[in-house]
Formats: sequence, C-alpha cells, structure tokens
Amino acid sequence: MRVTVLIIALLAAFCLSTATEASGPAGFLKDGWRQYKDRFVTSEGRVVDNANGDISHSEGQGYVMLIAERLEDRPTFEAVWQWTRSNLLVRGDGLAAWRWTPQAPHVFDHNNATDGDILMAWALAEAADRWDVLEYRQSAQRIIDAIATNLVVPSRFGPILLPGLTGFAGKDQPDAPVVNLSYWIFPAFKRLRGLSDRIDWDGLVATGRTLIGLSRFGPSRLPTDWISLAGAQPEPAHAFAAVFGYDAIRIPFYLAWGEPADRDLLTPFLPIDLSVVDVTTGNQRQRLSDPDYEAVAALVGCVGSHSPAQWRPFHGEFYYPATLYLLALIAAGELGEQCSRRPP
Repeated sequence: MRVTVLIIALLAAFCLSTATEASGPAGFLKDGWRQYKDRFVTSEGRVVDNANGDISHSEGQGYVMLIAERLEDRPTFEAVWQWTRSNLLVRGDGLAAWRWTPQAPHVFDHNNATDGDILMAWALAEAADRWDVLEYRQSAQRIIDAIATNLVVPSRFGPILLPGLTGFAGKDQPDAPVVNLSYWIFPAFKRLRGLSDRIDWDGLVATGRTLIGLSRFGPSRLPTDWISLAGAQPEPAHAFAAVFGYDAIRIPFYLAWGEPADRDLLTPFLPIDLSVVDVTTGNQRQRLSDPDYEAVAALVGCVGSHSPAQWRPFHGEFYYPATLYLLALIAAGELGEQCSRRPP
C-alpha cells in the first residue's frame, strides 16, 4: 500500500514538474518555434513576412537561421540557408539582395541590407561550430569580408556600418552618411570578432555606443530609426520619418543581449515604450500592440532594471513580433537564471 502511494506521489510530482516546464520560458520557446515554423517558414526554407505582402528578406532568413541553430534544428537551418543561397545571394559580391517578392521578377532591387548580412554570418558561424561544417564557416567569412570591403567606412565618430551598399552615403542622401543603430547587433559582433580581423570590431562597437549615447532627440530623448551623421552631432535623417519605431525597438534589445558594460546605455530606454514615438513631439503615433512585442520589454526590463521577466505564451500572428519573441526567450536563456525563470 505504501509503495503504491509513493508511486502515485512521484507520478504526480513528475506531472506537475512537466506542466510547469511546459508553461514556463523553455516550454514557451519550444511550442512557439513549432507554431512559428508552421506559420512563417515554407517547406523550401523561405521565411514569409506576412505583414508585408508575404515577401521574404535577408533579415528574416538570418533571424530564422539563428533561431534554428540555437534550438538545434538542423533540417530547418539547412533548408533556410539553401533557399537563401539560391534566391538572395545573387549579387556576386558576397552580400545578399535584401528582398524577394512572390511576384516576378522576384528580386528587382539588388541592394543589400547590412543587418541581414550580419545575421546570416552570425548564424553560419554558430552553426559551423555546432555541427562542424567547414562550408558554413567559409560562407560566414565571405559575408564578413564583403561587409568589411563595402560597408564599414570611417566617420567623424569612428567606423560606422552603412545600412546598404547604395542609398546611404555620398550623393545618395543630402545629409549622408545615414545609419540605422539597430544594425549594431552587439551579440553578433562578439561572436564574429573571432571569425575575421578585417573589421575593427572594437572600434565599431565603440562607435555604436557613442552614437546611442548621443542620439537622444526631442522630449522623448529617444533615437530615431534613421540617423544622419553629416553634422557635428547626430540628427534625425531628413528623408525618413523622425520616429523611434519598428527598427529602433531593437536597439535596447541588442544592448540587453550584449555585454554587461553596455547596459548603462539601457537606462534612458526604461521603462521601454512599446510604441512608435514621434521624437519631435514625444507623442505616440502607434502602439506596438501585438502581444509578442512584450517579450522585448520583458528582456530589456529584466536586464536594465533587474525586474523579474513576465513571459507569456507565443501569440504568433505576424512575422516580425513573433521573431523578436523567440529571440528574446533565447537571449533570456543565455543571460542566465534571472531573466529565464518564471516570476513567482
């Protein structure tokens, strides 16, 4: 009788533990990845941005390669990489065309997006180590060499990243150079510095820190998505809306995921406002109402103010917030117990 009671008690404890794990961050990540693949990744390996006409872009391909590597999902990684090689790496210089559309011609704008290239190189470097694949490492090095040759340029603030090969320097913009601070992917730089020394990684990181510190505009004291470096101080770029928006929301996210030394730069973002903010007036233009964006706020708040992270189940309605949700949970796991545990 006692043995039977003991067995029942052990089974109950096991079931409770399993249920708790399944509903916690690790369970949310596993379940979210399954749903994400069903909704946004085709069998051929194309990542679908369903809020933008079902296009695919180098950013999305790179993000999903990174998530697949972190979750040890090699079949998905390889499918996404092979689709990317066949459909976006068509320029011939090591950089990827930034956008593919379902309508022919599928790639009509061959310009690159530097953040997409960085994300792909980061994912490839990590996958090369995880699965011991030399081709992944070589492909990552080709991308980084192309970035070094074409996209890292000097400025009065230090070395900067051009967001694309055309459109942001010289005669392309009257207030050039124009940069996007969400392209400073600090956790990627930490990994890629061991892959190639053709980029002054320390200088690039230092410039990013400097620009984030200086780019505090208007009553909100927030950076804009696009920033001009033509003058003595950074300013909102003339040709773009002066908003802290869908791009800039990633600035505090990458800071939180990066080095502890960078986290003093998080303070002006706290508490993070999940809104598109007009920096000239400080007014909200649009609320980032998708529940998956709350994972970014949870991570940034945890790292920046040491508050327990409140993780919610995956929502998964749209590609971009769904992607940031999975990345935030991955980052929380890498940052340790404080941000990955369930709150009491």
